[in-house]
Amino acid sequence: MRICLIPGDGIGQEVVPEAWRVITALIPNIESVDADAGWGTFERTGISLPPETVATLKSCDGAIFGAVSSPSTKVEGYRSPIVLMRRELNLYANIRPLKQGDIDMVVVRENTEGLYAGRERMENDDTAITERVITRQASARIAKMAGEIAMSRSQRVTVVHKANVVRVSDGLFREAALQALSEFPELSIEEQLVDSMAYRMVREPEAFDVVVAPNLYGDILSDLGAGLTGGLGLAPSANVADDFVVAEPVHGSAPDIEGQGKANPLATIRAAALMLSRLGHAETSARILTAVESVIADGPHTPDLGGTASTSQVTDAVLEQLGCSPDPKTQETSR
Repeated sequence: MRICLIPGDGIGQEVVPEAWRVITALIPNIESVDADAGWGTFERTGISLPPETVATLKSCDGAIFGAVSSPSTKVEGYRSPIVLMRRELNLYANIRPLKQGDIDMVVVRENTEGLYAGRERMENDDTAITERVITRQASARIAKMAGEIAMSRSQRVTVVHKANVVRVSDGLFREAALQALSEFPELSIEEQLVDSMAYRMVREPEAFDVVVAPNLYGDILSDLGAGLTGGLGLAPSANVADDFVVAEPVHGSAPDIEGQGKANPLATIRAAALMLSRLGHAETSARILTAVESVIADGPHTPDLGGTASTSQVTDAVLEQLGCSPDPKTQETSR
């Protein structure tokens, strides 16, 4: 098995190696190859996702992507590398588990179109237009993915849309999703308007299991869910194609703590575990996730969770839970 490591920008440079430490402790014969992508890569080369990185990805079984620093204003020629990666590798599903206490849900987000399709233009100096792209094929396949996940859980799926207002595009998503889910007669299907869904996630998140949504809605709802389950430092995701998976923490590049050893590695370790599960290592994945849950419960914690432990010290604690030898250089653990 060959995994591409793309740290990206900011704290991605710190958390990806920590996740790899955990993986290699359990699967010592796994192979890795490094590749570049991100804002820093764009500044050096003029492209955020170089062709050689795409070629490297296509030679691997999966990848771990760290974080990307994207400018908030338009920069000529720049496109988000993770968005490009999703297109190049047909990573059509973004799977984001949300688990803490009574909350145990999975947001299955369409990953290739919607408002993130990149069709934007200036109509004139005062009017900007972004086209929202929804296709029947993409809507059906993401709903099918949600149905397959739900069949291994509580067999409940919530379809999120705003078809009462955005009648054409959300109407198509709703129609295609419900039709695809009708192939799973065992499932219990409900619908939620996206604004109502946000309200109910705050008030009664334990009421939901598998949630499927278009790109932007899924992005926002999964970040809301991260806020309900410990924060972005704990939130993992997996960008999934039929034959490839890219693990990615939900957090950004966090330039305010870059290089200080304060970054929480647990989101990336969890994301790496999701990748392993998709690649046929379900037992190893489950062991890692159980170890992470123990560290979340008992510490040590990085500053985002109120602790004083370093990035490496938290990883060492995960390794200890797994019965593996941590790095002796980081044993002055502050718990």
